[in-house]
Amino acid sequence: MLAECRPAAGGAEMADHHRIRHEVFVVEQGVFSGSDLDAHDADPATIKVVGFIDGIAAGAVRLYPLDEAEGGDGLWQGDRLAVLPPYRAHALGRPLVRLAVETASRLGGREMLAHVQVANVRFFERLGWSCRGGVETYVGLPHQLMVIDLQMAGLVSPVAAGRSPARR
Repeated sequence: MLAECRPAAGGAEMADHHRIRHEVFVVEQGVFSGSDLDAHDADPATIKVVGFIDGIAAGAVRLYPLDEAEGGDGLWQGDRLAVLPPYRAHALGRPLVRLAVETASRLGGREMLAHVQVANVRFFERLGWSCRGGVETYVGLPHQLMVIDLQMAGLVSPVAAGRSPARR
């Protein structure tokens, strides 16, 4: 199994990114009705990432800087992490999250936020993220605000966080 994660390049990969999110958040989980697209999808500052297993688009995540009106100044948001059910056993979520963190850090970010479904909190903790505040309701579901210090993220041991299949 060969895993690869990269920013979506071109129309076909952008379509794969949106298709994966739709299949997970609209069809499978019913988190959104009709579409999970929002204003961030139209913003050119939003980076849309696709994860591939043996060349097949199987996962997605997006990230974007939060502007100063939202408390920005080096603050990034990561969200819409999705892996198609047949590929979840391949641990594609780890390299997707790591690429988002590495990208935001490389672009000058100081901290990244994510609103994580409660069932996925432990997964993010293993990748070096921490909980901030209590559980909140987002689109009718319990979510936990989580943060990672982008300057310290590179110091988290890949062994402690679980080796990324994309780096083998």
